[in-house]
This record gives sequence, structure tokens and C-alpha cells, in this order.
Amino acid sequence: MSKTVSPIRITISNAEFYGYHGVKAEERSLGGQFQVDVDVIYDPTQAVLSDDVQVAVNYEEVMFCISEVVSSDEPYNLIETVTYEVLNSIMDKFPTVLEATCRVRKLNVPIRQTLDYIECELTMERD
Repeated sequence: MSKTVSPIRITISNAEFYGYHGVKAEERSLGGQFQVDVDVIYDPTQAVLSDDVQVAVNYEEVMFCISEVVSSDEPYNLIETVTYEVLNSIMDKFPTVLEATCRVRKLNVPIRQTLDYIECELTMERD
């Protein structure tokens, strides 16, 4: 009797990075703190049967994808673009990922109102 495994979700929660994204000059020169959550959904069958990280979605490599975008020297104006680029990087790196959701929070937003953060959430699915 064969067994099937349903898609699995790996969640990275509250990963913190420093980046230079934003429209305002002080955001691009001084930078700011960002938090990122990522949910990655993929078929784990080969990974769980072999217990081999080489065929799994390695969360350390997912963290590297996030870091390359958020902490890069290439600033983006929009938090939406940062979120999109994180997902694009993950989908490019891991062909087994079926769907990924990313939430990027910009902390200490330089506006006159008091708030905890501004957050953008985006989901990308493989065709």
C-alpha cells in the first residue's frame, strides 16, 4: 500500500533585518528595522522519505533569500516591492515550492502618527 503526503507548510516568524527601503531620504540614508514572516508550502514526500535536507526546502536558505532582498544595497521605495522580491527569490530558488506567503513589517515608520508598524502581505503561487 502506497502512502501519500499532503503539502507541508514551513513558517518563519518575526525574522529581523535592517534595510534602507522607503520613499523618504532619511529611510534610505539611516535605514530601519524590518520584520519578515514567510509561509512556504511544498510537497515534502521526497524529503521526509529520504530525511535529506538536499531535497527539502531548507529554511536556512529561505532566510538567506529574505536577507538578500531586505538587507541588500538596492533600496526599494515600496514595502510592496520588498515583499514581492522576497517571494520571487524564494520561488526562483526552490522549484518544489507550490505557494508562499510573505509578510513584511516596517518598524519605526517616520510619520507623525503613532503606530506599531506598517505591514504588507502577499501570496505567490506556482503556475
